[in-house]
Amino acid sequence: MAKPVLGRGLGALLGGVGTASGPGESVLQTPAPAAGSDARERVQRVPVARVRPCAFQPRKDFAPESLRELADSIKEQGIVQPLIVRAQGGNFELIAGERRWRAAQMLGLAEVPVIVRQADDRAVLELALIENLQRENLNAIEEAQGYAQLIGQFQLTQEEAAAKVGRSRVVVANALRLLKLPPELQAQVRDGRLSVGHAKVILGLSSADEQMLAAERVLKKSLNVRQTEELVSFLQNKAGERTAKKTPAAPLFQEAHIAGLRDKLQERFGTKVTVRYQKGKGVIEIKFFNDADLERILNVAGVPSESL
Repeated sequence: MAKPVLGRGLGALLGGVGTASGPGESVLQTPAPAAGSDARERVQRVPVARVRPCAFQPRKDFAPESLRELADSIKEQGIVQPLIVRAQGGNFELIAGERRWRAAQMLGLAEVPVIVRQADDRAVLELALIENLQRENLNAIEEAQGYAQLIGQFQLTQEEAAAKVGRSRVVVANALRLLKLPPELQAQVRDGRLSVGHAKVILGLSSADEQMLAAERVLKKSLNVRQTEELVSFLQNKAGERTAKKTPAAPLFQEAHIAGLRDKLQERFGTKVTVRYQKGKGVIEIKFFNDADLERILNVAGVPSESL
């Protein structure tokens, strides 16, 4: 099954760029520039030393063995896909192609082919995310950090950020939840010791200490996700018992029921829902982030939105 194209796609953002399979890299299909076209649209060769890594690159981990394979391929065939850069002072900042640049450095190449583009910081970050997501180059934490940077640095909602990179808001929201894990557990997800499935289950525990304890047991006993769910449920029950001893009147069974209702409402409306209940009275709050989000929620609820 073909993968859906993300956002506007690399072709739209880079201008005349297509992808093809290769040794860990896609291949640029760069049309010949028309007469009188901007010289920056042409492939140029620039010194490797004048190319700088991108500050917005969401990918932080580059496997040495993968870089060596790419370097071997470049040694045999050359760099068949130019790097995409933007001018920064007297140098060039990478927009796309950091693996090729690193492999070129490993080989001691003096020059690399580049295409110079004009792009602001937001476009660079969007493009870096899209490039890596399309190639599945990012681990789950890097992906989440990329979304967080896009949202925080450019004041976007989750829905707006999701649209930029061709993801659903739910996918972005679930990815961002991983950043609530303690740094030690984020590192375990980053290096693959802890799967995303395990991490999502462990997030059901409220305290960092409980999450660390659960992860330790998961790794020590090689628990699968289902077994991890049972472990988390056990730890939650123990935490509930401790709370009940401090506040004997606390209706744990009722709290669990309300939490279950909240989860069902969140799944139904695809957004954050808060349920407050006390002695037969309460409030249900359904979050929306813009008019389109409100209209979507009203449609799900079967409420006409003509009056908006």
